[in-house]
Amino acid sequence: MIAVIKMAGTSPELYSCIAPLVMNPEIIKYNHNYPFKTGETFVWFVAFADEDNHVLGFFPVEIRKKSLVINNYYVSNDDEDVFVSLLEAVDNDFLGEERDVEAVVQKPHESYFRTHGFEIERAWSLYLKMRKKHENE
Repeated sequence: MIAVIKMAGTSPELYSCIAPLVMNPEIIKYNHNYPFKTGETFVWFVAFADEDNHVLGFFPVEIRKKSLVINNYYVSNDDEDVFVSLLEAVDNDFLGEERDVEAVVQKPHESYFRTHGFEIERAWSLYLKMRKKHENE
């Protein structure tokens, strides 16, 4: 089972569980050598394995005036179940928001985001800018 916990971008709990990952050379390589960043305007969704509280992945979400932005994420072994759990957690948490959700997605992960309603807006060599439009209910 996978448990997803939401954490403030500057919370000590976030730093203690994420620091070993974001400073790991293999995980930085996974992120194409881009550093991970956070701050007051970020919330993080962190996926844990229920059985041992091991971090399986994370989505930092920057909260901007007109949109929410997922960028510089990590998912261990590109596990589809972890992607789905994280995407569902973001969807559920921001349900009713009047903002689009943007994501800078590594090309191999396109299908995970597409199945959650994201569409490609722009393509680069390694990444896609994808957007999930706010649905008026």
